[in-house]
Amino acid sequence: MSNTNNLGQGSVGKLLLRLAVPTITAQLVNALYNVVDRIYIGHIPEVGKTALTGVGVCMSLIMIISAFAALTAMGGATQASIHLGRGDKTQAEKILGNCVTGAVCSGLVLTVVLLLFSRPLLLAFGASQETIGYAVEYMRVYALGTIFVELALGLNAFITAQGFASVAMVSVLIGAVGNIILDAVFILVFDMGVAGAAWATIISQGFSAVWVVCFLLGKRTGLRIRRENLAIRWPVYAPCLALGLSPFIMQATEGVITVCFNASLQKYGGDLAVGAMTILSSVMQFSMLPLQGLTQGAQPIVSYNFGAGNGGRVKKAFRLLLVSCLVYSTLLWAMAMGIPESIGRIFTDDRELIAYSAQAMRVYMAVALVFGAQIACQQTFIALGNAKVSLFLAVLRKIILLIPLIFLLPLFFTTNQEKTMAVFLAEPVADALAVLTTVCTFAVLFRKTLRKLEGD
Repeated sequence: MSNTNNLGQGSVGKLLLRLAVPTITAQLVNALYNVVDRIYIGHIPEVGKTALTGVGVCMSLIMIISAFAALTAMGGATQASIHLGRGDKTQAEKILGNCVTGAVCSGLVLTVVLLLFSRPLLLAFGASQETIGYAVEYMRVYALGTIFVELALGLNAFITAQGFASVAMVSVLIGAVGNIILDAVFILVFDMGVAGAAWATIISQGFSAVWVVCFLLGKRTGLRIRRENLAIRWPVYAPCLALGLSPFIMQATEGVITVCFNASLQKYGGDLAVGAMTILSSVMQFSMLPLQGLTQGAQPIVSYNFGAGNGGRVKKAFRLLLVSCLVYSTLLWAMAMGIPESIGRIFTDDRELIAYSAQAMRVYMAVALVFGAQIACQQTFIALGNAKVSLFLAVLRKIILLIPLIFLLPLFFTTNQEKTMAVFLAEPVADALAVLTTVCTFAVLFRKTLRKLEGD
């Protein structure tokens, strides 16, 4: 358990670097599951453009699947870190056991739902008659590996929570490398098209899930999966669900928001606008992952030292996290404003779609430079175990602000082209308002939390 104990000792900056680099790498590599699929699919001769749009609609459901894993990853692992900081390993292992069972149950339920209702769900999420065939083909295969997603993504956070960030990174690398190889084999060699991309993804997720479970059953881990902890006990599991609701809503509503975007864009801009949204969501998903990796690297440090009552290290960890997130989000904004066409060419050869997505990207990511402050503050609330505030902030940005703006802003314009760009404009308007609210709320409550911690 030396890795865990080191969370309370030594340089905060070096510790954040040691934990953040593997988690950022893991997040970026994990994104390759979907991004590589889209790159292969987008370049399929003759049907690539339509197939890419169809698979893009599937991302709404995939985000919801990942959101259920976030209940375990962010809620359970954060609670385990806090209890480790208090020296209560027994309770931390009870949390791990309950989260294993929760992940398995959610995976099984989601598999049944997706197999039975994938077609109507995908139509509701914005698939057209032209793209629904590709969407259903991909989703019905992907559904078979849902339980692997829940275990791989959900339980990997318990490895990071102990300080084993490099081990957690390896679990993602195993799956991502497998996915890249299998994509090439299934799509290029066996000509399996969209279904081949889905099979490559779920088989690769299976590799990752096996690695994670084996590690948490092995001798190296400090927190071990034990049979006596697998039965769900509400006093143990409920706090995990409460704390995990914020990241759950953040990810699950991404799927709902994609539905709203696709429905509104389909109305005003047709399949071309939906195809552009597929590229934009891919870029946003991939580019935001380093921020998530930074916060996941900082989470064990903040949670452990909060549990141990060390307010000084909590403050240092947050300040480093905030500066790092702001530097990255500013660089991301500069790339989106400066070279959007080059980014679009990664996903498609279609000139019309490249030009359209470049114009939309400059609107969609107009205030991305300040988003680092939003995620740093919001994720620190989660790391401190503040479920209510983190939940409110998640609901504010996604549900209270963004969804209404997607449908309201086009009403103030006349032509369909203007209305389509107004849909993309909803994202930066919502982001600006959410960042302002989050930063002001954090400035007040973080001081109160530290004063209370130091007073105790």
